[in-house]
Amino acid sequence: MELDWRDLAFHREIGAVIEALDSTQFWTRLTRALERYVAFDNWVALRFAPAEAPLVCAESPTPDGAVDVMFQDYLEALYQLDPFYIDACERPASGFVTLADVAPDNFTMTSYYQRYFRKNIVGDEVHFNYMIDARHTLAFSLGATRRYNERDLAVLALCAPWVLALMRQRLPHEMFGLSAAVSATETNEANESDLATEPGGSPALQPNETPTYAARFAQVAQAAGRAPLTAREVEVAMQTLSGFSTRAIAEKLSISFETVRAHKKHIYTKLNINSQSELFALFYEAGHRGP
Repeated sequence: MELDWRDLAFHREIGAVIEALDSTQFWTRLTRALERYVAFDNWVALRFAPAEAPLVCAESPTPDGAVDVMFQDYLEALYQLDPFYIDACERPASGFVTLADVAPDNFTMTSYYQRYFRKNIVGDEVHFNYMIDARHTLAFSLGATRRYNERDLAVLALCAPWVLALMRQRLPHEMFGLSAAVSATETNEANESDLATEPGGSPALQPNETPTYAARFAQVAQAAGRAPLTAREVEVAMQTLSGFSTRAIAEKLSISFETVRAHKKHIYTKLNINSQSELFALFYEAGHRGP
């Protein structure tokens, strides 16, 4: 077998990634190996789990070293509208995933896309997902200010087997290791029988609990003198915010098109709003409560 200098450089990069498996440089080394072949502008490694805010393993630095405020917004609330997060929680699987694979049919029309995705990522995004177990997925995201072309996607798909293998080997060295997971499970089980409540009997938010948009919707409906949203109406509201069309929601929930339209009408009436952008504002505010 004959090798040219590009082959040799690739083998050196892979060696450097393997050498860094147990160090803080792992994700940076992995990024450098991939950017030899495909150009991208930002990256982040996360752990996804249903009903939990993503845990950040590592992320690309900002040019001036400042805190990325928009990414903090994502971690506080907007991740719940992220098609990659939704797909990983609903259909956990290991593999290479493109935005086209997971984006709902009306994704580009959502306030999430217009106010966050376009400003923070702009063009395109792909993920390498490693399914840790039925609830947890390790996700390595590559974002670009342009659309990935066919060559880019083909090269990244070709790299997926060894990227996923390295991500699996990296797992024991992340902070969310088995001992932390066991500790968190034990804590949750201990608290289940003794949840703190606020006046009126509603569960109080725990220190690390995700802000509840459902509670915010209920508060707004009550202020308007309306009944609170039903569980199904909350579900329809969130799927609308995520970019699913009325027909797509009907198919997803196995209900009729007209039933979804009726739910949307009730949602808007109860919340005293007239547009999806106003609904997004209520959801976004739920993730930015004051002290």
